[in-house]
Formats: sequence, C-alpha cells, structure tokens
Amino acid sequence: MVEVFGKKATRFGFGEGLVELGKENPKIFVLGADTVSSVALNNFAELFPDRFINVGIAETNLIGMAAGLAVLGFIPFVSTYGVFSTGRPWEQIRTTVCYSNLNVKIGGSHSGLTVGPDGATHQALEEIAIMRCIPRMRVISPCDLVETKKAVIASAYSDGPVYIRYGRENTPIFTKEDTPFEIGRANILRDGNDVAILACGTMVYESLMAAEILEKKGIKAKIINIHTIKPIDEKTIINAAKECGAIVTAEEHQIYGGFGSAVAEVIVKNHPVPVEMVGVNDRFGESGEGMDLLNKFGLKDVNIADAVLKVLKRK
Repeated sequence: MVEVFGKKATRFGFGEGLVELGKENPKIFVLGADTVSSVALNNFAELFPDRFINVGIAETNLIGMAAGLAVLGFIPFVSTYGVFSTGRPWEQIRTTVCYSNLNVKIGGSHSGLTVGPDGATHQALEEIAIMRCIPRMRVISPCDLVETKKAVIASAYSDGPVYIRYGRENTPIFTKEDTPFEIGRANILRDGNDVAILACGTMVYESLMAAEILEKKGIKAKIINIHTIKPIDEKTIINAAKECGAIVTAEEHQIYGGFGSAVAEVIVKNHPVPVEMVGVNDRFGESGEGMDLLNKFGLKDVNIADAVLKVLKRK
C-alpha cells in the first residue's frame, strides 16, 4: 500500500517554496496576475511586499516585467492559471525570455482537468506541449505538494527559464522531505519488470494505485515519477524499456505533444518497445468536479491498469 500523509493542493507547495526562498534569498521577486490568493502567492506578498507586484490581468506584461527584473539580477517567479501564464504570453516567453535565456520562473497553477467547475477555458491541457517545444525552457510537473515545493526551490538555483505545472484540487501527499528531487532525474517509486508505467503530476499517484490493481493479477509494474519533462531523464526511460519491454505513460494533459510524446521520442530513437498513452485524447475539458472529470476522461488507476493489459498483448 502507498503511504499517504494527507491531502493538499500542489499550488500550496508552490507558495510555501516561494516563502522559504524569500527568507533566504533577497533576489527572489514574485509577480502575480490578479489571481494572487488562488495561486497561493498571498503569503509571499504579505511577508515581502517590496518584492511583490500584482500586475493585474495583463499576462504579457507579467512576462515582460519578469524579464526586466531578471536583467537587473533578480530571480523572478510569476504565477497565474496555467492557461494564462503560458498561452496568452507565449510569444513573450519564447522571444523575450527564452531567446535571451533569462532567469525567469513561470508557474502554471490550476493545470489539468482537476480545475473542475471552471471548465474548458481554464483547464490547461496543452501547455506541456507548447512550453517544451521552446529552446532553453525546462518543464517540471511535480507529483504532490512536497515535490512542488522542492521544484520551486531547485528552479531558483537553476539558471535559465523554467516552467512548473501544478494544480488546484487537493491531492494525496505521498512523498517525504527526504525523498530525492533533482531537476532532470526521474525517481523509481516501485520496482517491477513486466511493464513500466511512467507518469507525471497527479497521475503518479494514480499509477501507484494501478500497480496495486495489477499486482492482484500477477503483473509487476515498475512505477517511475518523471517530474522533469524537459530535460527528460533519457537514461532511466531507456533502461525501463530494456528491463520491461513495454511502456505505459500517464498524464493529465493532451496526449498529442505532451508527456507521452516526450517519452515516445526517447523510446523510438533508442530502444523501441510497445507504448500505450493515458491522457486526454484530442478534446477540450468541461465543467464538473475534478475527480469526476478524471473518471469521465479515463485518467484513473483503472484506466492505467487497462492500458497495461493492452500494451502487454503487444509485448
């Protein structure tokens, strides 16, 4: 059984990481776009008002101002809903931040279907694809609150642009303070040699639950948390393909261009094996309770287990 230490949204891990950084590093600067409390920037704003700006609903300005602060030597973090922190200012991110390799950290809160009632307009299901295709941009999708906090702190001391994806819904906390976290290095959470399930974000926990379903069927699944989608841990992915001979990917994002595509790119070039992808299949989200939507869109443990049974037939 997976040990769970309560439930809390990953957005609060982002906020906790910023507060810790603010206390230890005077170069940390935070900018919000009107959604300050809902993306957990309010504690930083209260503690460090001289290093916080709410730019309002003006996301292109948000990125431009962060770029200017980076030029001045600050380490700026920006955050709003993932749809708006990446989609609206994509050209500014590409040209102003990444082309110049500026030290800007971008937070995408309320990502995936679990935004729930806010519906399709607010459910970021494409931003892994549009961020990972930009040169120099790193993309991180932490699995729980503790890992999100670690990702924030690690990104502050990693030069260059970073995008961190996190969510609104309370989700299980199952990693610990001493669980290793390093940008670009995956974590193997469970061993097995029949199939490897590679996941990011909320789907890591669902994958661990899927492994328990599969174990009752006599199938031993290796579970790998690939929190860093770019630069992706190619060595761990290739080893998993060689050891297991079949791969299933799981993400709360569009299948096209997303995490599964990133894994498949590594597999097809280095050690081709059958791959099945669990994710949103070329459709927009819709309004509903977050966990109900995961069920409706086929992003639960049972769906991952079904994908394993399917891929094993091709092994």
